[in-house]
Amino acid sequence: MLFAKYVLFTGAFSAFTAAAALLAHDAWRVFQLKLPVAFRWRAAGRLAAIGGLVLLAGLAIVVVPSGKGGVRVSQVSGTLNGTLYPGTHVVAPLLHRVELFNIRDQILNTSAFEPEKGSKEPEALTVYSKEGLPIGVGVSVRYQLDPRRLAAMEKTLPQPVEKELMPPTVANAFRQTVANYMVRDVFSEKREEVRRIAAEAITKRLAADGIVVKEVMLREIALPDEYAKGLEGLLVKAQENDRMAIELEVKQKMVRTAELEAEAQKTREVKAAEGRAQIAVIDAKAQADAMQHTLPLKEKQIQQTRLEAEARKESTVKGAEAAAQAKVIDSKAELEKRNLLAQAEAQRIQLLAGADAVRLKSEASVLKDNPLLIQKIIAERLSDKVQIMMVPADGRFFFANDVLKGGSAANSISLLPNER
Repeated sequence: MLFAKYVLFTGAFSAFTAAAALLAHDAWRVFQLKLPVAFRWRAAGRLAAIGGLVLLAGLAIVVVPSGKGGVRVSQVSGTLNGTLYPGTHVVAPLLHRVELFNIRDQILNTSAFEPEKGSKEPEALTVYSKEGLPIGVGVSVRYQLDPRRLAAMEKTLPQPVEKELMPPTVANAFRQTVANYMVRDVFSEKREEVRRIAAEAITKRLAADGIVVKEVMLREIALPDEYAKGLEGLLVKAQENDRMAIELEVKQKMVRTAELEAEAQKTREVKAAEGRAQIAVIDAKAQADAMQHTLPLKEKQIQQTRLEAEARKESTVKGAEAAAQAKVIDSKAELEKRNLLAQAEAQRIQLLAGADAVRLKSEASVLKDNPLLIQKIIAERLSDKVQIMMVPADGRFFFANDVLKGGSAANSISLLPNER
C-alpha cells in the first residue's frame, strides 16, 4: 500500500505537470510564434482534475510505522475515538489528519549533576531534603503510552507528552518524597524506600493519563559539597570501626566454619547412603512397572499387525473387483462407440448420394435448357487456345451453319435418355 501511495502521488504530480506543460506550450505558440492558437483550458483543466483526484486518493492512504500508534483528528468534529495501529489505513483526505504517538517503551533520564553547555546529557534534577539541603538525583523511568488511550491523550494532554508531562511529573514526585527524609537517610539506608515511594507516586499519577510506568530506577545521588566532606570523615571512622568488627567476626566465623564443615561432611555421607538406597528401590520399582506395561504393548502390536494384514487382503480383493468392472465398462463403451461410428458413416453416405443425385438432376435440367453449354464446356477443356463465338440461332448467312446444326442435333439426341 505504501508503494501504491507513492504511485498515486507520482501520477498526480505527472497530471499537474502535463496540464502546466500544455498551457505553457500554448502560451509559447501564441507569444513567441505569434500563432492564432486558443489556449487549451479545457484539456488542462481535465488533467488538473484527474491529478487532484489521484492526489486525494494518495492522501487517503496513511501508513503508521512500526512502533507507532495513530489518532485521527477531524477538521470538523475534533479527535476521533479509536487507535490506528502499525500498518496501512484509509482516512478521509483533507478532512482527517493522523497524529502519531510512540507506543514503544521509552526512557526518561535525569542527571544528578549539572550538564555542560552544549552537551546532550539529560537535565539535572535537584530536590531538597528535610534539612533544606539540595540533592542531585539521577533517575531513569521506563514507561509506555497505552495504545488504547491515545485518543484521550491527544484531546487532553499537552503535546508532546514525553517533554511536556513526563519530566515535571517525575521531578515533582521525587521532590515531595525526598522532602520527608534526612540527607543521610536518602544517601544510605532509606535510598530504596525513597525510590519505591516515588515510583508509586509516579505510576499512580501517570496511570490516570494513560501512561504505563514499568520501572523507576534511582541511579545516583549528588550530595552538597560541605556535607559530602563531613560525611567522608565520618565514613572513614565508621569504616575503621567496621573493619575491626569485621576482623573479629571473621575469626569467629572461621572457628564456626570448621565445626560446620565437620557436621556437613557427616551429613553428606549419611545423605549419600540414603540416596543410594533410594535409587536402588526406585530402579527395582521401575523394572517392575516396565514389565507390567511391556506385555500389553506387545499384545497390541500383534493385534495391529493382524488387522493390517486383513486390511491389505481386503484392499487387494476390492482392487481386483474394481479392475474387472472397469474392463467390462471399457468393452461396452468401445462397442457403443463403434456402433455410433457405423451409423454416422451410413448417414454420411446417404447424404452424399442424395447430394450427388440432386446435383446431376440440376445439371441435366441446365443442359436441357441450354444445349450449347456442352460445346462450350468441351471447347474449354480441349485447349485454352480455342475461342468461342456466339452466332444467331437460325445461322443465316453463316458459313458454319451446317456444322453447328449437326452438333445441335447430336446434343439433342444425347440428352434424350436423361429426359426419359
